[in-house]
Amino acid sequence: MSRRQLERDGTPLNLPGDDTGCHVLHADMDAFFASVELRERPELKGQPVIVGGRGGRGVVLAATYEARRFGIHSAMPMSRALRLNPTVTVIEPHHTKYSEASRGVMEIFRSITPIVEPLSLDEAFLDVAGAGRRLGSPRQIAELIRARVADEQGLPCSVGVATTKFIAKLASSRAKPDGLLVVPGQSVTAFLHPLPIGALWGVGEKTEEVLTRLGLRTIGDIAATSESTLVAAVGQAAGSHLHALAWGRDERHVTAHEPDRSIGAEETFGHDVADVAVIRRELLRLSERCAARLRASGQVGRTVSIKIRFADFRTITRSRTLKEPTDVTRVVYDTARSLHEALNADGELLRLVGVRIEGLSSAEETPHQLALAGGEDEWRAAEHAIDLATARFGNGAVRPAALVDKDAGGSAKRNEP
Repeated sequence: MSRRQLERDGTPLNLPGDDTGCHVLHADMDAFFASVELRERPELKGQPVIVGGRGGRGVVLAATYEARRFGIHSAMPMSRALRLNPTVTVIEPHHTKYSEASRGVMEIFRSITPIVEPLSLDEAFLDVAGAGRRLGSPRQIAELIRARVADEQGLPCSVGVATTKFIAKLASSRAKPDGLLVVPGQSVTAFLHPLPIGALWGVGEKTEEVLTRLGLRTIGDIAATSESTLVAAVGQAAGSHLHALAWGRDERHVTAHEPDRSIGAEETFGHDVADVAVIRRELLRLSERCAARLRASGQVGRTVSIKIRFADFRTITRSRTLKEPTDVTRVVYDTARSLHEALNADGELLRLVGVRIEGLSSAEETPHQLALAGGEDEWRAAEHAIDLATARFGNGAVRPAALVDKDAGGSAKRNEP
């Protein structure tokens, strides 16, 4: 098979053979955060857009493919991205919005098959072996997934279809943007061997340097190298692993996702902050975000923890277990604030603060005592009303008064591990 048959602008096209046995799918949303933002700002489609904080420590969280043509990519410092293209449109991140979109996408996946293994908010493996009689061939199922994600969520999705997880993930990356690639079992080596060694799982910069010194440039070169030579170069585990992958061997199965054990959010300030009022506003903002994610997922949490990183990079965590699990922002914030006060760190410069809720359980299956008037039940009802307003009118439609027109020191990087 010629490279012309395999590639167009570096992207593999159709490969010979049918999709029998290709029951592993890797579905990957394209430039997910940016795509979610463009749903509400369609006038920016086709333009270079990046999502991230503009502060001095801001980083790129996502970039449209138009922005990537300028060399911009995720995890790049925002300052460098703006040097590469000063006219690029920068959108502040809205993590709650991305979590909501992710839940919608994952619901589509789980309506196809119960065997869904999310890797992050925007990608997952699916085992569709049991869905064939109902939905058709693996290719047809992948096409259905892409069509439903586009129709129901308004988002582009690339899907790789193969016999193993490794090949399916490679296929989805080669199908981007907004594409589908099936790698039949009989075409695995034809697809795999022309690719650069960096495409193999487990090949980082140092391993790539070692392999390059051996004269290995492609996965085919690794496949043609004895396993003993690879083991001598990179060690027993890595050598055996790379040799197996180079021949398309991957014994891992798609494993259904286990529920999150915790929900958290962090904020790295644009500059070091000592102002207690600013720090508490940020704790409130993070508490609001975490509690909203709990309510959206139908969960409650029993333990609240905070994370503090000082200007000298010392990092500490403190936690407290509640009498009853909660999904109420007020309860989470009061606990986080109390934990911060107990540190007696007023006046010290902080670089980062974080809030995390652990010990999660289903809200429906967790009984709680009825509170007196003005208590937690009323706060919960009010916050559910806020959730409905947010779903209808967007983030920020209703907010705590302390967060209105307030700037918590200039955001740089918000994370929701």
